[in-house]
Amino acid sequence: MQIYHLRCELITSCPLLQTFEVFKNPINLAKITPSWLNFQVLTKDVQMRKGAEIEYNIRWLGLPMHWKTLISNYDPPHSFVDEQVQGPYALWIHHHTFEETAAGTKVGDHVEYALPFGKLGEIAHAVIVKRQLDAIFQFRQREITKLLVPGPP
Repeated sequence: MQIYHLRCELITSCPLLQTFEVFKNPINLAKITPSWLNFQVLTKDVQMRKGAEIEYNIRWLGLPMHWKTLISNYDPPHSFVDEQVQGPYALWIHHHTFEETAAGTKVGDHVEYALPFGKLGEIAHAVIVKRQLDAIFQFRQREITKLLVPGPP
């Protein structure tokens, strides 16, 4: 199984705690996901913690897909990890990190992922999946900066 890595980060002027509050609410994930994925959070009133499970529906290339993640690590306000339990990938582990810096809060994403179907999955990655994931995370970066507007102290 070929494992791929996607990494990105940004600096926001929001304080660490305020930044983490935005990310710990799964409903905000829908706000930072492109509309063409028709992303819907199915699990309501999630208490973010290690062991929490969250279910979503998405559409990829017009195909409906169910996605379920497990919060496998939770260290507020510094990090959390969500892992796909059910969904389109053979492996999906998304590390979210938050670090206070002199310039603001650094928000980091590191995703380890693999596709099913062996060589066919590798071809799909080269032809479309990598490009789409890059576009999704670029969109996400832009939308995160809109969500993370510093509030009053």
